[in-house]
Amino acid sequence: QVQLVESGGGLVQAGGSLRLSCAASGSIFSINAMGWYRQAPGKQCELVATIISGGSTNYADSVKGRFTISRDNAKNTVYLQMNSLKPEDTAVYYCNAFIYIRRSGIPIGGDYWGQGTQVTVTS
Repeated sequence: QVQLVESGGGLVQAGGSLRLSCAASGSIFSINAMGWYRQAPGKQCELVATIISGGSTNYADSVKGRFTISRDNAKNTVYLQMNSLKPEDTAVYYCNAFIYIRRSGIPIGGDYWGQGTQVTVTS
């Protein structure tokens, strides 16, 4: 079994910073892309940022220049440093990863999600 456990959410004033972490654990063979998504009340889930195993990153236009995604492959952990937070960043943030596990010696890839962590930015 594979689990993604997020931490680091909370309440912060506009202009402040938070750092989210997401650690993958279990019978992991390898991890390809890791990323963060968010869902605000009444809105659809949206991509925030992704990072592949080689380190290339992709960001939503709304967070470029303010958020930084990084990963520690040795720890199977992805981070999201969020600076200059705005009230519109308020959402539940979900960690996502495409993870390969071994079944009968064969690597099988699948999409895994964390439980979500609340980020609230007050004005």
